[in-house]
Parts: sequence; structure tokens; C-alpha cells
Amino acid sequence: MNVDRTKRGKMVNGFDPAKADALDERTRLFVDRRARLLGPAYRLFYSNPVEFTRAEGVLMYDSQGNEYLDAYNNVVSVGHCHPHVNAAVARQMERLCTHTRYMQEGILDYAEMLLATFEDAIGHVMFTCTGSEANDLALRMAKYHTGNEGIIITSEAYHGNSELTSEFSPSMGENSRLGTWVRRVPAPDTYRVDCDDMGEWLAERVAEQIHDLQRRGQGLAAFVADSLFTSDGIFAHDPGILEPVLKVVREAGGIFLADEVQCGFARTGTHMWGYQRHGVVPDIVSMGKPMGNGYPVAGIAMRPEICATFGHDMRYFNTFGGNTVAMAAAKATLEVIQNENLLENTRKTGAILMDGLRDLLQKDARIGDVRGAGLYLGVEMVKDRATREPDSALALALVDEMRERRVLISATSANANVLKIRPQLVFGPDHADRFLTELEGALKSVTI
Repeated sequence: MNVDRTKRGKMVNGFDPAKADALDERTRLFVDRRARLLGPAYRLFYSNPVEFTRAEGVLMYDSQGNEYLDAYNNVVSVGHCHPHVNAAVARQMERLCTHTRYMQEGILDYAEMLLATFEDAIGHVMFTCTGSEANDLALRMAKYHTGNEGIIITSEAYHGNSELTSEFSPSMGENSRLGTWVRRVPAPDTYRVDCDDMGEWLAERVAEQIHDLQRRGQGLAAFVADSLFTSDGIFAHDPGILEPVLKVVREAGGIFLADEVQCGFARTGTHMWGYQRHGVVPDIVSMGKPMGNGYPVAGIAMRPEICATFGHDMRYFNTFGGNTVAMAAAKATLEVIQNENLLENTRKTGAILMDGLRDLLQKDARIGDVRGAGLYLGVEMVKDRATREPDSALALALVDEMRERRVLISATSANANVLKIRPQLVFGPDHADRFLTELEGALKSVTI
């Protein structure tokens, strides 16, 4: 593999170590120590990195006690340090932490609870520790079930950082190798692509890649997509785009893997799962990050026929996947989502944020587009609305300015010019108002 050693590994909103001299002495010493002990692969956020020491709900506090509004971290989906989840983890940790080869009711209770959120066709669930592991397992099963090798993804997708999943995660950058069995299609860019039917437009491009895979003898194992296309730039305007795509995928003998790591667990405000906005039923659903509100638990749910032969021919075991404490964390998190009606809160607060962002769109010509669903929103920054030329420098400057205003966001898309707004599901109207006030102030302050 030829690698351009002059290019630093890609990370949107990453701190540049070459600029460490501009930091205060304490931060510079921390950065130096971190590099010495952890090596160069670990990256920090923001041009001025921040150290957090505690958090609660949607608020985080730095080492000086300053409060920050967290509009980015979806791992703690029901809020930082939620007492119901913390108590469930502590109780189980004090009793027993062991794996799935012993009988335990916790994994069965949670499996029943989780499967009830899916369509009847989804009948089994298997547990891992991370979303990367979940997508790794899902892809193994897809290839075994179909007998094919090929995978189709969107152009800037992210599906994990294991050896296998990194090979179909192009958003990791040009130095990260893609598998020879991977094909990419453009994201359904509702801002730049002018077509009458985005679903048919995307399906045509998927069909082209299926044909190429078949010509090379690899065939199609799976089409893999995050239904909000979050790493591509967050596209959620057209809720019907997946149906025609799945038609050509299944006609080719492939399956649909819905990656719900980022867009699942009530994130969209209308449905529990992102794919449900499109009126389709996947063959496999992968889950991760928000599942345990900070405890490492993830998994896949699937149609029973997908794992029938796989399960018969080989065993699956994961020492920590599905352990008793993980199941306690996951069950408590889902209880909070359901008992506190966070789906409705996501819809309500998301609408407030969207309305406010649209108001800013009318006021500032540097905002080209506002889009998203529920509490996953994107604001695309452009140099010119007529040409729609991306303005990544402006987007990253706004991310840094928001950090200085003690509001946390990041950026996404191939050009890193889309502000990524992804708060916890407990983000309320007052938090939304504070966010919008600070973003308007940031727009006025940044004059790039």
C-alpha cells in the first residue's frame, strides 16, 4: 500500500500538536505528557483542548469548574451520570459480573425488551462491547449467509475501527486502506443533488456498483448505511430513499445492514430507530455507543434466518459482550428512554433547534443549508450560496468559537464544513435556547 507520509491522519476538529506552543503552560505540559505516554495516534479535540473532570445531565465541567453545554456526546444518550443507570450498574457490579456461558436472566430480560422495539421480522439479538465489534460481527454473518464478499457503503461512511470495519470506513482518511471488496456510492446529498426522486437516484448508483462486484466474481453481501448519513454530512430530508435501494440490493442476493450506532435509540424524534423513518425493515441492525449510557455495550439484532446457518456452523462468544453488568446498564438506559418519554422530548426539542437554525439561515448567508432529524442536526457552511462551495475553515472556526463560549459541538462531512449538533436525548427547550444564542453570537464573532 502506498501511503503519503506527508499527510497527517484525518480527524475533523482535531488538535494540531504543531501548535502546542500557543497553549498555556499547564495544557502544553499535559499535551506533551500525553504524547510521550500514549503515542501519536490519539488525538484531542479543539485548537484549545479542554480537560473535563465531572458532568451531569447535559452539562460538563472543566478542571477549573467552568460549566459547558454538551451538544455533541451521544454516548451518554440519556445524560451524563444518569442516576438510574448508575445505580443499576453499581448494584450488579456488587453482585456479579460474568459472561454469557452461564445462565443469567438479565440478558434474556433485556433481549425481550429490546426486540420489542423492532418489527416482528427481527427475532434474534447478539451482544458485543462496541459498535465496531457489532459491525464486524454483522459483516461476518452477512458474508456467510449470502456467500458473497462485496460491501456497498456511502462515500464518507464510518462503521468502525477494527481491522475489518476500518476497511469500509472511508471517513478515517486517505491513509486508511479500503477493502478490495468495498464499493462506494455518493451520499444522498439533498443540498447539491438535483433530482425528482432521491431514492431512485441512489438505487441507480448502488445498482452500478453491484454490477461491478458481480463482474469481478465477488457478488453483493450487504449494503451498509447509517440512515441519517451522518458522516457524509447528515442528510435526512427525504425519508423514503431506502426502499428503492433495498429492492436492487435484495434482487442481487444482498442484505441490508442498518448501522444504528449513531442514529438509533430515539435519536430522530419520530421513531426508535433511524431506518424506521424510511418504512423499511433491515436484515441486520447494529447498535452501539448510546446503548449503555457510557458503559461499553453494543450488539446486533437480525432476522432469524440470517444467523441460522452461521449459528449452526460456528459458535459465537465474547468474554465481555452481554456480561451481567453490561445488560444492567443497557436495560436501565432503555428504561429511561421509555419511562421519561425521551422520544417525544427529542421531537419537541429538535423542532425548537431546527426552527432556530432556520432563522439563522435567513440572517447569515454563510449558512448554506440546515438539515437533520430530532436531535441530530447539521448546519452546512459555504463560501457562496450560489456556488455552494464548502467552507471548512469557517466551520472549524465556529466549532472552536463555540468551545470558547463553553458549548460543545463538532463538524462532519468529507469537507468538514457541516456543524454536527448531537446532544443527549434529555436536552430540553432551555438548553436549546442557550445553544442558539451562543451559535448566533459565534456567527457574529467569526469573520473568516
